[in-house]
Amino acid sequence: MSVDHYENFPVASILMPRRLRKPVAAIYHFARAADDIADEGELSNEERLRQIDEFRAALARIERNEVPLTPLFQNLAAEVHQHALPMQPLYDLLDAFSQDVVKKRYANFDEVLDYCRRSANPIGNLLLHLYDEATPVNIAYSDAICTSLQIINFWQDVARDYAIGRIYLPLDELAQYGVTEAQIAQGTSNEAWRALMKFQVDRARAMMLTGKPLGSILTGRIGLEMRMIIAGGLRILCKLKNVQYDMFRHRPVLKPHDWVIMLAKSAPY
Repeated sequence: MSVDHYENFPVASILMPRRLRKPVAAIYHFARAADDIADEGELSNEERLRQIDEFRAALARIERNEVPLTPLFQNLAAEVHQHALPMQPLYDLLDAFSQDVVKKRYANFDEVLDYCRRSANPIGNLLLHLYDEATPVNIAYSDAICTSLQIINFWQDVARDYAIGRIYLPLDELAQYGVTEAQIAQGTSNEAWRALMKFQVDRARAMMLTGKPLGSILTGRIGLEMRMIIAGGLRILCKLKNVQYDMFRHRPVLKPHDWVIMLAKSAPY
């Protein structure tokens, strides 16, 4: 998952409690650095995977209570220990970045969900641990929200992802709706494309609404933060619908007036 997909990642948010800004920043910088290895520059796939393996080794040092070798992991280790954060979500993120290096197509939606389980859901899991709200019910709601956000960002970035050789739309669903890779390459938005993307957007919206109760379970500024994140995802889906799913020419983004609308929709449920 490109960290560009973390458009709602609450780093330095005015809603984020001050006590959590440092650990959230440490997690973000870890994810950012690993994502850059997977995506940036002219490295070979072998070198990208080798460097991600070095990140895994650094996580293992943290687990063994050994002093990390770099400031990035020293900062991460301090927050992991102070907040008793689980390590598996961090390993899961690395697995997703490794997958991005070698896997460019997804046969079906189950494969997409499996990717999101490791690329997106760990962020929500870690945040819930920071909030001291990591109950099984809350984690299930968070997984629905995070997976939905990941998928929403995929649909925002169909053209951008194709430019770097990736298609996250399930291949079986492309075939079902009569859409080809050549059509994506050409940025053709026709009736078949609109039908395919309406299905994708409706499914992402339903998934987001499945997780929506978390916005009322969490209270205070953290609850408002969560409700704003949910509102942001739903707002992007509305924008996709409004441009008739032609993200090739009208990539939806959140603008200042959207934040006003999102805030208005973020009152406690």
